[in-house]
Amino acid sequence: MSKAREVFICSACGAQTPQWRGQCPKCREWNTLQAVSQARQPAGRQRAGAVAGAAADRPVPLRDVADAGHTPYGSGLKALDRVLGKGLMPGAAILLGGEPGIGKSTLLLQVAGLVAAQGRPVLYASGEESLPQIKARAERLDMLDPNLLAMATSRVEDVLEALNAAPPALVVVDSVQTLTSLEAEGLPGNVSQVRAVATALLEACRRLGCTLILVGHVTKDGVLAGPRLLEHMVDTVISLEGDRRQMFRLLRVFKNRFGPNEELLVFRMAESGMQIVDDPSTFFLGARDASLSGTAVVMAVDGQRPLAVEVQALVARTFLSIPRRAALGFDANRLHLLLAVLEKRLKLNFGQVDIYAKVGGGMRLQEPGLDLALVAAVLSSYYDVPLPEKCVFWGEVDLNGQVRHVAAHDLRLSQARRLGFTPIVHPGADQGGIAAIAALQQRLFHRGA
Repeated sequence: MSKAREVFICSACGAQTPQWRGQCPKCREWNTLQAVSQARQPAGRQRAGAVAGAAADRPVPLRDVADAGHTPYGSGLKALDRVLGKGLMPGAAILLGGEPGIGKSTLLLQVAGLVAAQGRPVLYASGEESLPQIKARAERLDMLDPNLLAMATSRVEDVLEALNAAPPALVVVDSVQTLTSLEAEGLPGNVSQVRAVATALLEACRRLGCTLILVGHVTKDGVLAGPRLLEHMVDTVISLEGDRRQMFRLLRVFKNRFGPNEELLVFRMAESGMQIVDDPSTFFLGARDASLSGTAVVMAVDGQRPLAVEVQALVARTFLSIPRRAALGFDANRLHLLLAVLEKRLKLNFGQVDIYAKVGGGMRLQEPGLDLALVAAVLSSYYDVPLPEKCVFWGEVDLNGQVRHVAAHDLRLSQARRLGFTPIVHPGADQGGIAAIAALQQRLFHRGA
């Protein structure tokens, strides 16, 4: 038997809302919402009725399926098309996550304007901002196009009605946690509401051949909020990361059914919107002063892209009974482990010094290739001797002091040679292990003396 649920219907315009409000969200009349008990049918039965008569409700030979109309089209940003595979696929769903204020709405409004400029209709539905706010941002980005339609609503039924009336090529929903569905109970953003809203939008867009981009909130741990099922339902999961106090943003691809995973795209935040950094290989080095001690360059690999990133360390005399250890941009446990290896294998004493280390440019690195550059930066600051200006490091340091190989070695080596780095210190047949670290120590010690 179907369960009954309570909805509120406006006596003036007939609009429905799952919660009581003093003002109708559609006609703006006051005190017109009245509680009505309504039978709720199972979602499977409603979906079957929505696609009744369609070929999707019965099995067909796979070779007879028509694939016309599923050709990808460009987003207006060639680098973004490369990261996504071949561009925006009709009927596909993309989930974009990121911290508040990182630039998700700016990037998507920019993409929506570029797609609309190609002559394709675009619908931008926001449950977080009003239409004047969206227009003000579009004016700043110079993305006002007649094909770009916008609506501000918190009801998924309004979005579905607009889709069925005039199916667009691209639909942007900002965000899935702010919309509510009459088919689910609870407040916006809970598990049942997010699942119901996402399911309704996905089925409608696949039936109509629209590309859907959903914006998802993240938790305090940086993972996408809502049910894990949401990531399995969509075709592509991307994340916009970075420090809001920095001018760059990183777009990472975690799941992609139409292209490679673990891709990376670097944006620069500007007044006119997001600008793609064409060659981010040395972008994170900034105005680096190689004449100072305590700095080293690591050839890191994020996804499939090699990046030259500066690693900084500061070793200073302590006035505390317990010396301080601080790490920014990587796991602090890695710093503690490497310092223990240096004390054991190189007979150093760090008990009377504070040690601070960070990754320059606001980057966050998790890869093991950072170890050797971090060791070099600590030793450089400890002896107060700068490293060679064009020297670059990568390699994993284990507990025995051995330097091990890391993934994408050939990619790092070719990129380091292309950028003119020399000497290149990495684990190899003639260098590596504790001997390489000891040789670096002796070289810095003699230069400091």
